Amino acid sequence: MAAVERQTAEPIAEPLPLHRFSAERMLHKEFEACDKGFTRMTTAAIRRLAVPSPGQLIDRARGMVPEIRALAEETERNRNVLPHIIDKIRDAELLRTCRPKEFGGFEYDGETALRIALTISAACASTGWAVNGAVSNGRSIAHFPIEAQREVWDGNEDPFTCACFAPTGTAVPVDGGYVLSGAWSFASGCDASSWVKLGAFITPPSAKPSQALEGAFFLLPIGDCEIVDNWFVCGLAGTGSKDIVVREAFVPAHRVLLFADARSGTALGAKYHKNPLYRMPLLIHGASMLASTAVGAARGALDAYLEMTRARKTRGALAGGQLPMAEFATIQLRYAEAAAAVESAELMLLADMRDMTQKLYAGEEITVADRIRCRRNQAWVTKLAVQAVEALNASTGGSGLHLSNPVQRAWRDANAVARHVSLNWDAVGTMYGQHAFGLEPRGQY
Repeated sequence: MAAVERQTAEPIAEPLPLHRFSAERMLHKEFEACDKGFTRMTTAAIRRLAVPSPGQLIDRARGMVPEIRALAEETERNRNVLPHIIDKIRDAELLRTCRPKEFGGFEYDGETALRIALTISAACASTGWAVNGAVSNGRSIAHFPIEAQREVWDGNEDPFTCACFAPTGTAVPVDGGYVLSGAWSFASGCDASSWVKLGAFITPPSAKPSQALEGAFFLLPIGDCEIVDNWFVCGLAGTGSKDIVVREAFVPAHRVLLFADARSGTALGAKYHKNPLYRMPLLIHGASMLASTAVGAARGALDAYLEMTRARKTRGALAGGQLPMAEFATIQLRYAEAAAAVESAELMLLADMRDMTQKLYAGEEITVADRIRCRRNQAWVTKLAVQAVEALNASTGGSGLHLSNPVQRAWRDANAVARHVSLNWDAVGTMYGQHAFGLEPRGQY
């Protein structure tokens, strides 16, 4: 493991400075926004004169935890991450974590992104889910042709982005691109987003019903879409994961990314960037970030449970009335079980990302077996997170019924994460078993 850490750390220990022209444009934009007769730089502009280290970015995320945790219940009621929290995420430059240096990003590896994701998700899983997707898109958008990347990032802003992976749309080839139509669900953070990435099948006009179709992601400005306000749910309620509808929107060819290229890490954008990190198969990075929300939520529940239970006494007249809860062996065992599950999940998630990053830096191929093993572990750590919150929530008593109870919220949120098809243990575990027995896996890897 030490060798892995050394190889992973070398490219990120002393990050290269931002491209001089890019940095100048950033500062120029900051100065233009100043009041007449008074010149000043914002905190973000000053920070961009020096690239933050991975540790500094994680510390910035950690510094926001108290406020994000305090606002978790309000975030649920709002059904969206609060706008000023989005602003703070931008100001902390977390959206630049994985973005290419050419566009003002820091090009840090997946472990840095995961640690940020775990930190925020422990405070509020809804905030974590929406932010984790936006941070992850700093890597996934870099898979698109360079023309698309320039459209998204050349303005030196920090655009929030969202995605719907399921190919529930239809893309008809036309001269210069495609005409996209369809409806998508679970567009997390869409209200705060400037761009959206939508999955669809490429469907030629002459396609037959039985014909196998190729799937792809289509990148659109959010203005080309209709947002349907239907997000009324019991888990991840503050993610604003509303439906998206597109009616015959033209998408130029340079804003299209084939599923096959994204899964294998062989996309045009990956080949353009010199950093091998951009050849990471999409689901190794993206699904790990999704799983980190459940693991982070379980970590937050563990901390909240310990804090609440230390001072709690039973109130029952017949069963252990007025005795400290911490003295019950069942409570001690539930906490131990949950702690072991959370720590195991964190270690597994981070170790897989380190291993895959090491292979990229060493110029080795990430094989189908590697990809499917990572997919298995992503679903397994999500199952461990659910196991942890189930153990804790079952012993919160009547107080656990309140929506304000952080353990109960984490229980709902972790279960919601586990319903994502990419993290469903039955689906992904079966896919791993199929591969092990020499069968063709039925699923995305």
